[in-house]
Amino acid sequence: MVIVLISCVGKKKSSKCKAKDLYDSTWFHYGWRYAQSLNPDKIFILSAKHGLVDPETQIGPYQETLNTKGDKKIQEWAAGILKVLDQKTHLNKDKFVIIAGEKYRRHLVGAICHYKIPMDGLRIGEQLAWLKQRCPK
Repeated sequence: MVIVLISCVGKKKSSKCKAKDLYDSTWFHYGWRYAQSLNPDKIFILSAKHGLVDPETQIGPYQETLNTKGDKKIQEWAAGILKVLDQKTHLNKDKFVIIAGEKYRRHLVGAICHYKIPMDGLRIGEQLAWLKQRCPK
């Protein structure tokens, strides 16, 4: 199976809705379209507050990010993500595509055998340009 993991973003809509619709940034919109273009078996959102989120799950706006957390807290968050991923996927067999910044993926990749990070090494503006090139309007 192919599983896409996409990180949350800071800009969100003001009311509760499906997770895939909550995140309201150009980066997330293009990232979501890119994730769908891969025709994966599953897409999950990496939420700083809620952990691993099914895109159809209803959640409300929140203000939480891993970017302000220390490494120990990020490790704890990642352990929770991996626990749920292990129940929903095969960490040793499935192929993962990770569309997320370094802090969101740092402690995940060591437990996942087969993964790609297509935008590895790109800064946020470069990521957006990369995504725009790959997502038809």
